[in-house]
This record gives sequence, structure tokens and C-alpha cells, in this order.
Amino acid sequence: MAVADLRTGEGDGALAAQAEKSKLQKHFGRADIFFFLVCTLVGIDGLGTLATQGGQGFTWLVVCVLLFAAPSAALLAELGAAFPDEGGPYVWVRMAFGRLVGAINNVFYWVTNPVWMGGTLVGTALGGLMTFFHGGEEFSRTFQYVFAFAFIWAGVLFAVLSFRVGKWVATVGALARFALLGLFSVLVVAYGFVHGFHGPSAGSYAPSFSGFVVLVPLILFSLVGFELPSAAGEEMEDATRDVPSGIAKSVIATGLLYGLPVLGILLVLPEQQASGLAGFPDAVRQALTVFGGTVTTAADGTTAVTLTAFSTAVGWVMGLLVVLVAFTSGLTWIMGSDRTLAVSCYDGAGPRWLGRFSERFGTPLRVNVLSGVISTLVFVAANTITSGDAGKFFAVALALAVSTTLISYLGIFPAAWVLRRRLPDAPRPYRAPAIGLLTVVSTVWIVFCTVQILFPGLGAGWFTADFRADGWAFSERWTYLLVELVPLLVFTALAVVFWAVGRRELRTAVEAPSR
Repeated sequence: MAVADLRTGEGDGALAAQAEKSKLQKHFGRADIFFFLVCTLVGIDGLGTLATQGGQGFTWLVVCVLLFAAPSAALLAELGAAFPDEGGPYVWVRMAFGRLVGAINNVFYWVTNPVWMGGTLVGTALGGLMTFFHGGEEFSRTFQYVFAFAFIWAGVLFAVLSFRVGKWVATVGALARFALLGLFSVLVVAYGFVHGFHGPSAGSYAPSFSGFVVLVPLILFSLVGFELPSAAGEEMEDATRDVPSGIAKSVIATGLLYGLPVLGILLVLPEQQASGLAGFPDAVRQALTVFGGTVTTAADGTTAVTLTAFSTAVGWVMGLLVVLVAFTSGLTWIMGSDRTLAVSCYDGAGPRWLGRFSERFGTPLRVNVLSGVISTLVFVAANTITSGDAGKFFAVALALAVSTTLISYLGIFPAAWVLRRRLPDAPRPYRAPAIGLLTVVSTVWIVFCTVQILFPGLGAGWFTADFRADGWAFSERWTYLLVELVPLLVFTALAVVFWAVGRRELRTAVEAPSR
């Protein structure tokens, strides 16, 4: 089968694809791809958690960068350069495994992001404001709702605008990461010179299996996304040249932007203080005492930080950067994943009406609005269902929805090897070395994480105290599994419905001229 046939689904979706692709606008250059990737890959959600696990948190981060991020990035660089179609991740899976598998994989790829934005990212942004502007105390419910709605719908607005505008927001987000994490790294070193370098013992850097089970899913979630710019493959100025270059640079930048702050926390903060961190803003606030302030540690490991007027002012700047980093993390993922869903819908793997691109902006307006609605509903639910059994069930379902991006790579990574074998003569400006080995290695990591999502701690003590979610008892492990499986089945059913609707619409379109 020819490359053109694979890309258009044997011709049946070609006309719809051509109609929508004619609306696309090319605004995405090499530098834009690099900044977009930094904005996509580097978040702050898990930095504090890595430090609380001692030296092995840094060790497993290095291992994952070398043995997961680098191999998977090579696969995605080949796919992005060889098949620079709009909606890249969906197109690659559909070319390799068919439209039904592509539809299922793509729903998993997309659904994470509006849920993540309305849940975790709004919470991260509010946490930054609370830490630096509100003394660590919660804001009123009214303020939380007003802020969340502004946060979500500003993201939708920028996603609706063309890449000519959106790429600059991503660039600002990338620069905010360099500023926030760079300044933090300098602060922790200065803190060490003032208070001494404590750090965990050398032995704590030795990796353990229990640490592997706890940390690797979190780290891998932070190291996926190298393919996201390829969702706008036909909006790039030169994808065949720029995608491999941007991915290579972003692997290095991501490793440094994660590794240096974590290592700084470990080397500077006493082990008791590091293990008591609730998140990255806590570490920043503690490091700010180099400008004036005190840190007191209670017997239970909790810390109290008092800042002077100047260090408080610096904290305000850091708090605003935390909000900007969280906002742009959600924005880049929404911009990319919404495109993949829209492409799948005009390709016949979903309802045709969701596959419309805006004539004016060249963006998937309807999917952007749908993502905003879902994000808003998730935020409202998260703030309504906060306690008791309902709260613990919702927290688990929310965590699963945020983890579904990892599951989608079970289709994306193998596509590189399958397409290499099926289309050996297709031009490949970049060829991943030892593609079979890289595919197996990358996919095995994702299989492990998928198992841990469903059976937390399996291999080191399934659902024992160190691995299960807060509020759950060991006797509830099968109930927990059911709570995890039901959303997965719902997402799969939704994808199959999308595929069935799209298939019927394609048949109708083919039969209509003959009537």
C-alpha cells in the first residue's frame, strides 16, 4: 500500500482532510518547536516529590532520562520527520494499526489534558499563589472559582488563536521555566553556602525496587510529549529538518531543568526538611530565606518559614512564575492534543462536526471549546467532592484520567517500528538507530507504568501502605481496581462510539454521489 493511501485511509477521508488542511497556517519554525517542547515537557508538579524520596529520586530521574526519554525521543523524531502530517500522533497510529486502534489510542491521548488542566494544573497555580501571596492559607471559594475559570478559559482563548499567537505564549512559558528553575537553582546553592551543605548520604542515592515502583510512573509522566509539536505537523515551516533538531535539544534541556533543581534540594536542605516538603513552592519559599528570614523545623519534620519584606517580594515574582509555568503547561498540551482529536474526526475516527477547523484562525475551535467545558466541569467536581468516600473515589478516578496519556504511548511508540517495516522506502530525513531495541525499551517502560496505575506497588507490595492512595485500606484493593477499570472502559467505549459514528459518516459520504 502506498504512503499516500495509508495517510488518507485508502482515499475515503481524503476530501474531508483536504478541506480542513486548506485552513491551516504555517507559523511554526525551529526555535518555536524547541520552546514549545520545553514548555510541554518541563513542569513543576513532581519536583518536590522527587526530593522527598532522597537521593534515589535523582538517580531514577537520571536513569529515566537516559533509558526512556532519549530512546523514545529518537523514535518520535523519526516519525515526526518522516510523516509530518497534521495530527501526527493519531496519524502514525492509524497508519500502523488501523482507524479503530487509532481512534481508541487518540481518545486516551486527548482526554488527559482537559482533565489535567482543570484538576492538577489549576491546583498547582492556586498552590503557588497561596504559598507566596496568602501565607499558605486557602483562598475563599469565590476567589478559587473566579481564578480557575479565568485560568481555563484564557487557555482556551490562546488555543483558539493561531500558532502565530499561541507559539509566543509557549515561548514565554519556556523562558519562565528557565527563569524559575534557574533562579531556584542559584538560590539553593546560596542557601547551602549560608546554612551548610547537608544532603543525604551517598548510600541513599543507591536505587531500590520500591523506589523504582514509586517514582518511575511520576518521572515518565514528566518525560513524555516529544511528539506533541507534530500534532501541528502541517503548520511547521520545515518539519523534516526542524523536528529532530528540536527534540534533540529539548532532551538535554529537560534533563537539566529537572535534574539541577532536584539535586540542589537534596544537597542543600537537611534530609528531614527535604522529606517534609509538600511541593516545589515549599522548597522555593525555604530557599528564599537567603534574602532574609528563618526556617524552624518541628519534631515531626514539618517546617515553618518566616520571610523578610525583600524575600517576600522576590517570592511574589516566583509565585507568578509558578502560575505562568502551570498555565503554559496546560496550554501547549491542549493546543497539541486538541488538534489530534480534530484530525481523527475529519479522518473518519470521530464525529465529523468535531473535525472542523476555523477558517479565520486555522485551529480546531469546536474541540478547543469542548476541552474548556471538560476542564471546567472537572474543577467544579474536584471542589465539590472533597471528603469522605466520594472524595477518595473521585481522587483516584482523577489520577487515572491524568495518567491515560502514558497508556496512549502503547500505540504511539510501536508505530515507528511498524511503519519502518511496512514502508521501508518512505523518505526518512532522520532514522532512529536500532529501532527495534528502542521500541521494545520504550514500550516496556510504559507497560510497567500501566500495570502500576492499575496495581500500585505490584512487585514490591501491591496496595500496601507505601503505595496505595490516601484514605484507602488494603482490604479495598479490588474496589480500587474496579474504580480504575471503569473509567478506562468508559474512555474505550467513547472511542469506539466515535469510530462508529465516523465510519457511518464516511460511508454516507461515499454513497451520496451515487444516489
